[in-house]
Amino acid sequence: MSSAGNWPSEDVLALYCLSHEDIFRSKKVIELGSGYGLAGFVIAAATEATEVVISDGNSQVVDYTQRNIEANSGAFEDTVVKSMTLDWNQEDTSNVADTFDITIAIDCTFFKDFHRDLARYSLDLFLEVAKENGLHFSVMENYDKEVWKRHEGFLNEDRDSWPSYEKGHNYPLLIRITL
Repeated sequence: MSSAGNWPSEDVLALYCLSHEDIFRSKKVIELGSGYGLAGFVIAAATEATEVVISDGNSQVVDYTQRNIEANSGAFEDTVVKSMTLDWNQEDTSNVADTFDITIAIDCTFFKDFHRDLARYSLDLFLEVAKENGLHFSVMENYDKEVWKRHEGFLNEDRDSWPSYEKGHNYPLLIRITL
């Protein structure tokens, strides 16, 4: 599997998925704004999920992801793996979320042009919209020992490997949203 184009946060999400594979067992999972979908591929190959859909708004990225799915199909055992073009600002996307047990996303607020469509502007507002729609959520900071260790390293002694790392921008929060 190619990891070209992945951002460090995608590596963190993939590590988290590997470390918590039990939460994906027998679940239908969608990755939103996946880019090349490292986390989705990790879930498909290592967690016994029943289905993994790797989605992005860029159709060229989705085509590349589909070729990667086909080239690595032997690694997924019984998990159904698909790629999908998904633009958050389309009216017909509301039913997509109801189809899956787990939705994962990383760096979806990076591109400010999509804030309004994804979260109606910011994390705080996203959580407010989630609450208004009857969803419950929890926000966790120190949710994984290895992720936290790397976060502290990027803030302190490991600045050279990621010099632009900023607490306010790259901070590794885990948000769990449930009905």
